[in-house]
Amino acid sequence: MAIPERYARRFLEDGANLAWLASVNVLAMLVGVRFYVETMPEVPTYLWPLYADSPAALFLAVLSLTTLLPNLGRRVEDAPQNRPLAYLHTFAFAWLVKYGLWTFVALNLGVGSYFGPPWDPDALWSYWFIVLTHLAFVVEAYLLPRYGATTRGALATALAALLVNDALDYAWGIHPPLRYEPGVALPAATVALSVLAVVAAARAFDRLAPERGDARA
Repeated sequence: MAIPERYARRFLEDGANLAWLASVNVLAMLVGVRFYVETMPEVPTYLWPLYADSPAALFLAVLSLTTLLPNLGRRVEDAPQNRPLAYLHTFAFAWLVKYGLWTFVALNLGVGSYFGPPWDPDALWSYWFIVLTHLAFVVEAYLLPRYGATTRGALATALAALLVNDALDYAWGIHPPLRYEPGVALPAATVALSVLAVVAAARAFDRLAPERGDARA
């Protein structure tokens, strides 16, 4: 999936549009944090980055977008690239894709607990709004390859981190709150989405050029 160049440039090269995009992400992250606080406040603080999956994805996206600030006024392709940035952009992309799709899959595996007509007040929030906003994560993820690159190390580390997160989610029961028991289907789908997200990152990003970063990565 590729975002048309004119739209990518409009958001990534213009200061006002970039600030708006980052602000929307911050607002959505805060809404997500509030949801998680209200639904499972007993989760230890040190596990929050693994529990609050969608806010974590948005936080990574904001960090990735802010790396463009020194590049404003120049073409997005001229944004700095190095090994630490490759890891950041790869993680942000993988988290956005993984948890954007995860929400769609999770709600539809238990569709009877969430789905309803768009005019139903509960379904409007618990299904339609949640699904559509999380699918937007996937669209946003494809802005990142416009200015970022990846490495084999970044891809491998992102996959390992996602799989560790999956194991903790279902072994310790700190997966995002659901209206049904996840059973076997959702954990299996979650692992598959971790792999899919990293494969998508490998296909979407160029490799970091040796002269602009660490060739060993």
